[in-house]
Amino acid sequence: MTEPAPTPAKPPSRLQPRRLLVLALVSAAIALAITLWVGNNSTQAATCAPNTVEAAKLDSAALGQLAAVTGTGTGRSYADMALKDAGGQPLTVASFEGKRLLINFWASWCVPCREEMPALNALAQKYNSEQFMVLPVNTGETDPAKGAAFLADNAWPNLPLYAEANGFEIIDRLKTSAVSAGLPASVLVDEKGCELAVLQGPAEWDSPDGHGLIETFLGLKS
Repeated sequence: MTEPAPTPAKPPSRLQPRRLLVLALVSAAIALAITLWVGNNSTQAATCAPNTVEAAKLDSAALGQLAAVTGTGTGRSYADMALKDAGGQPLTVASFEGKRLLINFWASWCVPCREEMPALNALAQKYNSEQFMVLPVNTGETDPAKGAAFLADNAWPNLPLYAEANGFEIIDRLKTSAVSAGLPASVLVDEKGCELAVLQGPAEWDSPDGHGLIETFLGLKS
């Protein structure tokens, strides 16, 4: 009896390397697309170019009752900071692009914040314009209605209600970025929402020292 001839081994497919190359290219394209999508939809804070020149000018102008202001200009951005207005409409600090801002973070339970409000209201009355705004941001409230009631009861027309949009996100952000461990806190930001100076604690903004600092900030004084 004749044994059956052995079945010849199947030669390796010449298409296999090509298929692997195609799969690799497709995978790379998908990965690139995901990377671009994530980059375009990232919720990470924006960054700014360092501005040590303006920061140094503000540091030099921080005198007397505003001596605690510290020029920074290290590239921290507030443009993406989520807020809501008195009607509950969402916005960000970038919504005020084109204006230099004194952003004051406050809460109704914070006694120094409450004491600082009249000076901020007077400062806003004197300097608010197309180029500048005092932007009060109510943060750290367990009941957001308390901040609205506090402003309404005191009738400060130059301090509209803006509040953080997402729980305690802002006050946590101030702490983790070492801007301030408590309230009140104030930051001076340029037209793009880039930080130039920081103040931890209250200040007598409606004073010659406060006016001088704001005028330097606006470029009205050399």
